[in-house]
Amino acid sequence: MNFKLNGQTKPEIPFWALPAADHLKKLDSSEQGLTTTAADERLRQYGPNRLNHKQPNSPWRLLLAQFKSSIVLLLLFATGVSFYLHDRVDAAIILTIVLISGLLGFWQEKGAADAVVKLLAMVQINSAVLRDGKVCDIPAQDIVIGDVVDLKAGDIVPADCLLLASANLFVDEAALTGESYPAEKIPGLAAADAPLSSRSNALWMGSHVQSGSGRALVVATGENSEFGKLSGRLKLKPPETEFERGVRRFGYLLMEVTLILVMVIFAVNVYLHKPVMDSFLFALALAVGLTPQLLPAIVSVNLAHGAKRMAEHQVIVKQLASIENLGSMNVLCSDKTGTLTQGSVQVHAATDARGAASDRVARYAYLNAAFETGFNNPIDAALRQFKTFDLSASRKLDEIPYDFYRKRLSMLVADAGQPLLISKGALHNILDVCSHIEHGDGELVELEQAKPAILERYKSYSEQGLRTLGLAYKPLASGQSGVSGGDESDMRFLGFLTFFDPPKADCIATIQQLKDLGVTLKIITGDNRLVAETVSQQLGLGGSKILTGPEIARISDQALTQQAGGIDLFAEVEPNQKERIIMALKKAGFVVGYMGDGINDVSALHAADVGISVDSAADVAKDAAQIVLLEKSLQVLVGGVRAGRVTFANTLKYVFMATSANFGNMFSMAGASLFLPFLPLLPKQILLTNLLTDFPEMTIASDNLDPEMIEQPRRWDIRFIRNFMVTFGLVSSLFDYLTFGLLLWLGVPEQQFRTAWFLESVISAALIVFVVRSRKPFFRSKPGKYLLWATMAVVAATAALPYSPAADLIGFEPLPAELLGCLGAIVMLYIFSAELAKRWFYRFLQP
Repeated sequence: MNFKLNGQTKPEIPFWALPAADHLKKLDSSEQGLTTTAADERLRQYGPNRLNHKQPNSPWRLLLAQFKSSIVLLLLFATGVSFYLHDRVDAAIILTIVLISGLLGFWQEKGAADAVVKLLAMVQINSAVLRDGKVCDIPAQDIVIGDVVDLKAGDIVPADCLLLASANLFVDEAALTGESYPAEKIPGLAAADAPLSSRSNALWMGSHVQSGSGRALVVATGENSEFGKLSGRLKLKPPETEFERGVRRFGYLLMEVTLILVMVIFAVNVYLHKPVMDSFLFALALAVGLTPQLLPAIVSVNLAHGAKRMAEHQVIVKQLASIENLGSMNVLCSDKTGTLTQGSVQVHAATDARGAASDRVARYAYLNAAFETGFNNPIDAALRQFKTFDLSASRKLDEIPYDFYRKRLSMLVADAGQPLLISKGALHNILDVCSHIEHGDGELVELEQAKPAILERYKSYSEQGLRTLGLAYKPLASGQSGVSGGDESDMRFLGFLTFFDPPKADCIATIQQLKDLGVTLKIITGDNRLVAETVSQQLGLGGSKILTGPEIARISDQALTQQAGGIDLFAEVEPNQKERIIMALKKAGFVVGYMGDGINDVSALHAADVGISVDSAADVAKDAAQIVLLEKSLQVLVGGVRAGRVTFANTLKYVFMATSANFGNMFSMAGASLFLPFLPLLPKQILLTNLLTDFPEMTIASDNLDPEMIEQPRRWDIRFIRNFMVTFGLVSSLFDYLTFGLLLWLGVPEQQFRTAWFLESVISAALIVFVVRSRKPFFRSKPGKYLLWATMAVVAATAALPYSPAADLIGFEPLPAELLGCLGAIVMLYIFSAELAKRWFYRFLQP
């Protein structure tokens, strides 16, 4: 414990080797926890309970980040030199344009960052903590040293803790110890030199409760926890997503072209005896024009805008980059309960071994469910509502919680003074611990004798689409008050519990909507083959190919990869097999989404390209997911997929814009500088061009989208972008050189040449947005109102600039009407030619 509290320094003896009473005293706490006042004071003193104490970027830091590009910094330095050695007015104008561009980027990114913070607050992980003697839920990051936390199955352990009390508590510590099986936790003492996996009285931040419940004292938070120290040493970054990799590769592509072009242009201009400082500033200004300077801001804004749009569809995005993965997803794996079905499990019947309705079976099931405390689940809730019984003569003695290995829940109760061990669970797992069958009339029969009839009845129930559990009991010796796993033996099978969960009314239509979006639904369920097949037929998935858990266990990973793509229904699946299925589908080339909400879904959520959970899920599942649904429904997810694809498509629009007219203009300008006796544009004019053409592109996140652009999954394709850049860059350059030829043929003076070239390049780059934003002809695809207004505003401002009071400062002068008419004709011809080039490109050059 790296802290000092009430004058007490960290003890040499570790916390797991000291009694709980000593720690409570040292931390000035009690078994009733802290007061709210004390907790607030400690939170201010020691900071939030986070592994990364890095605060969100302050506005000043975010503003400075807009100028961290090495090219922009070099331009600012050169501007400073020019300010003292050359033209102070020009230097001031360049500096002003750079600052305005940076402020626009800052304004966009600040809004995006604020929106993301608000969205993440909607799905934060909470923990049950004792404050002022009462249990209350608070954000896990607000937990402090000395807090007392309550834990149950599915909870994430929020900090390093010393266990105070437990009831059959098992914790998954695989992230720290590598052990695949949960560790049992009990209060007490552990040896000071005990390895981490043997500290049975300690709970570690980042682990999660597999079963049972417990109460624990927080002794270390945040980076002082064992997990915090480990993550601090490793400094691991999350794996790069395909979207992030695509953005990075696109940036590298433009940077390579930029650096080569700038070095050549600067060297040639100096060789031609043009002013060195002007040539240097010209080359740097070209670099700024070619560099995707606004790409990070545009991507952030598009993703944040997409996240807000998805929130309107009840979909909360925890990791913005996962929006692209959701849009690219072509396989969705999901359990059926609550997602495809109504999720309100209801008891169909409680029957004896012969299939007759039995109040005794219902009562024993009620006893088992009513006293259950380890894992709150819909089956126990349904049993408690099915029939109620008087428990005044019954009391709970002990419990063996349900887990995903035994698939049983056993309860030791004193019923009218007689200790009974009552177990319910998966039929085969119940039969495994039984030696006899007890019929409704009290007759005892050897298990092997009646087992075929029981299995036949089980098959009949399953074919009706009923989920079927077995119920068994065992009388114990009078006075026995505790049980262990070894007591689950030689039990008597008493009967069946059948449940039903009808499919959602709109589920068939929703599955078809996903199919129309290019997303194939694959059901992964632990239910037996017959139940799963019946439900899939009810959902309109009749004829689906089925693969069961036992069959998966018998085949290799390579064979599973070959088969998985053609399988629509995976039944009788063990929790650890879900990850195998996801990995097999990914290896087969699919972009896989997995939708899960339970403890046993965590590994699959991690393995999937996009993990999807629901707000009501177990904390550990919600924490593992990148996307959280506020409503457990495939219909909600359909809206999220569409919104994700809109976001990705609008991001690509910016890329197309940045690589078409802008790139062509800068390339043309660089070439023209080699044969013109003067620079075609001054550095300040190039930067103004870049600023004006970037302005409309900032509204792209709100642009309209053609329906066909979201019909199928799309992935980042650098080859496609490169072909697009070359094709439209060449078309742009062709008309740029046509403009140069016209101006040289007319013999216009230098200042008019720059004015005319500026008008043509900015207006054409602004208007070409309407061509490249859609595959349709521009007059058949309506742009968003903000994009339209921003573009028209830029065109109007550009046309008015040579006639404004600022014209002299920037180096412009008014143009004769005849020249303006010629420039207008060139722009119109360029738009028409770009439309033809677009049609040719999508027909012949699209990969």
